[in-house]
Amino acid sequence: MINPIKQEENKPVNEAELKQLQDSYSKLKDAADKAPTYFYDALFRRAPELRQMFREDLEGQGMKFMTTLGVILAKLNDESAVSTQFQELGKTHASLGVLTPHFAPMEEALIDTLRNALGKEMTPELEGLWRAAFKEIAGKMIQRGKIPGK
Repeated sequence: MINPIKQEENKPVNEAELKQLQDSYSKLKDAADKAPTYFYDALFRRAPELRQMFREDLEGQGMKFMTTLGVILAKLNDESAVSTQFQELGKTHASLGVLTPHFAPMEEALIDTLRNALGKEMTPELEGLWRAAFKEIAGKMIQRGKIPGK
């Protein structure tokens, strides 16, 4: 099993890295009609037990996921701008039964989705940036939403 997110691993991205993330997100968004479905397929392949936590309308859920990801990336380094979103997302996920270890397959599903959408543009450097950003986002959701470890 993949290690769960550990908060001490979280480190903020700098402005140049944030720009790279935003640019690649724009390309992912261009494939938005397929990306959310791909994300959930990849997630449920890794963690089929998570399927029961999601409503039947995965397309709608996926569009919400893509929109939220875009909002967070737009202001990732502006804590005051996204603090409320992290808290709300964390509490919502906690209320659905999401646990800290569930974020690891979510991270891998996101990386798979990015690889699928970006192809050769998904370099090891860009993957590292996405992993760092995911850990930062997940860490804040876990902390602010009081998402339990088990």
